[in-house]
Amino acid sequence: MNTDNPQKKMFSKTELYELAEVIKKNGIKLGFQQVGISNTDLDESEERFEKWLAQGFDGEMNYLSHHGKKRFRPEHLVPGTVRVISARMDYWPTSSISATDNINDPQRAYIARYALGRDYHKVLRKRLGQLANLIKTRIGDFGYRVFVDSAPVLEKPLAQKAGLGWIGKHTNLIHPKAGSWFFLGELYTDLPLPIDKPIMDHCGSCTACIDICPTQAIVAPYILDARRCISYLTIELKGSIPVDLRPGIGNRIFGCDDCQLVCPWNKFAKTSEEKDFVPRHNLDQASLIDLFLWSESDWDTRTRGSALRRAGYEGWLRNLAVALGNAPTTHEIIAALKEKKDHASEIVREHVLWALTQHETNKNKV
Repeated sequence: MNTDNPQKKMFSKTELYELAEVIKKNGIKLGFQQVGISNTDLDESEERFEKWLAQGFDGEMNYLSHHGKKRFRPEHLVPGTVRVISARMDYWPTSSISATDNINDPQRAYIARYALGRDYHKVLRKRLGQLANLIKTRIGDFGYRVFVDSAPVLEKPLAQKAGLGWIGKHTNLIHPKAGSWFFLGELYTDLPLPIDKPIMDHCGSCTACIDICPTQAIVAPYILDARRCISYLTIELKGSIPVDLRPGIGNRIFGCDDCQLVCPWNKFAKTSEEKDFVPRHNLDQASLIDLFLWSESDWDTRTRGSALRRAGYEGWLRNLAVALGNAPTTHEIIAALKEKKDHASEIVREHVLWALTQHETNKNKV
């Protein structure tokens, strides 16, 4: 908790309501589309989360079970916290080509729209820090800490409580006037600000996201088995991708947006004017072969400041090998795969061999 003030200031109810409005207005000026405030009660979410963990749906993301109760008790993670200021920022880039066209072209690489530009962690963390400084300018020092998907924080339940949307059946947050293409960030604070009203669930009987999932990762409404999720398989999983799930990955090499692309609420989604989210290196339309032939030096240079670095170069090649194995058989694809068949990484070699076997099988069928 950042504070240099040894004595906590007292505010009247009127002053706190006025401060809350100032915070929200300044958040909009800083580029957020909405700012909301919640208390720290996460008991209901804790029960669901613990049940999810007990079913093993977290896969190799062992960090999710660490930190004791801090994930469900914000005041344990940051002593003195009584409120959470949640903010959302749209990220769908205005200059991106059609995501659907991208997915439907098996020779192009599909990268989740959030990862096409600059790493959102850096963008949101900076803006939230600026928001905290604006609050400090108005009231003096106060206790706070900034989070952007960087600690044991239940950001979606907190955002739901703050009125930023409801958690849909695909487990993403949905706003009735903005869809789900947005990032979330938080300020934990010791300011007893007035809280906002949650938004009720409006998914109704729709099952579009469940039906479209390429690997059937949404095993029930509101329940995601991460072990089957393409985002997990291409980013969080560090070893070998299960063979039975590889065909479902298609050309998705980093993350997956299918469940959001079919969500009817995203007809209300807005594009982002943030220059940081503009696609880099033509990543919204790059070919699988071109990306597969990046050297490690190329990858290191072109992914600096990007969320893509989370997969690592080995994971990058592994994912591309799977996508190339799912692509139509061409001499160019086979030649590209053969260039990496003796790669130093056992993981890469295994997935390249699988891809080559797929094409050999395809040829034998003709």
